[in-house]
Parts: sequence; structure tokens; C-alpha cells
Amino acid sequence: DLKEELWNKYQIIGESESLQKVISDAFKVANSKTSTLILGESGTGKELLGRLIHLAGARKDKPMIILNCAALPETLLEAELFGYEKGAFTGAVTRKIGKFELADEGTLFMDEIGEMTQGMQAKLLGVLQEGVFYRVGGNIAIGVDVRIISATNKDISKEVAEKRFREDLFYRLNVVQIHMPALRTRKEDIPLLADYFLNLFKQERGAAQLNISEEAMQKMLEYDWPGNVRELRNALERAVVM
Repeated sequence: DLKEELWNKYQIIGESESLQKVISDAFKVANSKTSTLILGESGTGKELLGRLIHLAGARKDKPMIILNCAALPETLLEAELFGYEKGAFTGAVTRKIGKFELADEGTLFMDEIGEMTQGMQAKLLGVLQEGVFYRVGGNIAIGVDVRIISATNKDISKEVAEKRFREDLFYRLNVVQIHMPALRTRKEDIPLLADYFLNLFKQERGAAQLNISEEAMQKMLEYDWPGNVRELRNALERAVVM
């Protein structure tokens, strides 16, 4: 029941040709261990697609661990990814298991990979090449079996060309590339998404009488949604609350 509830929560809604192509590609890579890079603007649903790939594959009963690379400075990101031993640095009062270890036999989803520093990129590349890593402050090699899905809203090819992102790491992560379309390019999905979010928030708030007027729907279809699906969801939630 809990898995079904989660599955419903992480649905990707839409019938547009561009979205169906994305979902088809996701199912193709789901049953392999192939590294997948998901590109797309902020709010398009890159993490949702990563979850779909994980849940549709053979690793679905194993963990999917999510890490936002933009949220942490390099030293903390290294500790989060690889863990650390007790006493490795000031404040390390116990051993911490890193995201790589937690994702063993499952999937590690690294969001905003384009924000990773050059130093951290080199460390990550070493792990992907060797298949082993060391906890910060540790000297025991740890081997894991992890499927890597990464995502970025940056023009990663441009980042590589301008030497801000390592070319060798890019090729490691970019075995399969899937591009999430912006909402303004699949406006035929807006009514479906709007109804889905409205029903979601009506259930949460107990506001069964609410519906979307033709005028409101027309405004939604005319708007370009720079924040994409996330912005549409927030707009519907605000409308239900207010």
C-alpha cells in the first residue's frame, strides 16, 4: 500500500508526444545499469524521471538515494557521498555511512551535477573508474554496485567546452542522455496536469466543490511557465488554499 501511494505521488502526467518519447526512453534504460544523464530546465521533473527509471527497473526493491550537489560545499559533499570515519575531522564524533554505500545495489541520483567543483569531479571520476572509494579519514577500500543517474539544468556540453566540467566525467555520466521538455513546449499537457494537481490538493484540503473555470484554463494555456511543472503545481496549490 505504501509503495502504491509513493508510485501515485511520483507519477509523470502528460500525453504529449515529447513526454511519451521521454517515458519510452526511460523504460528502455530502466533494466540496465547504464549511467543516465537527465537534462532539462528547473521544475520540469528530472527527479521524477529518475524515480521512474529506478522503479521500473530490476533495482526497484533496493534503495534510491538522492543527493543535491548544489546544496553543499566541496568538503561536505565529499563527506555526504563517501561518508567519514570517527575523528576524520572536528565534529566527526561517529562514523557516517555515505550516499554511495547507502545506495549499494540500488540507484544514486545526483541532482544539479553541473554545480560540482573541479576537485569533487575528479574524486567522483576516480570512484566511477575504479568502482571503489574510501571514507573521509579511512584507509579501507569499499566496493559498491551502484547505478548512477545524474541531472542538471545547465547546458552541460557548453560547461565541458569551456572547461568548467570535466570531459572524462561527462562521458562517464552521459552514456544515455534524456532531455525533459519544458512545459511551454507541451502545452497540451497543461489541462491534464492542472486537473491532476487540483484533485490532489482538493483531497488534501477537503475542498470538493472547487473546479477550474474556462477563463482560468485559458490563462494557464497562454502563460509560458518559466518555472515549468513546479510553478504550475504551486499556482494550483495557492489557488486551492486561497
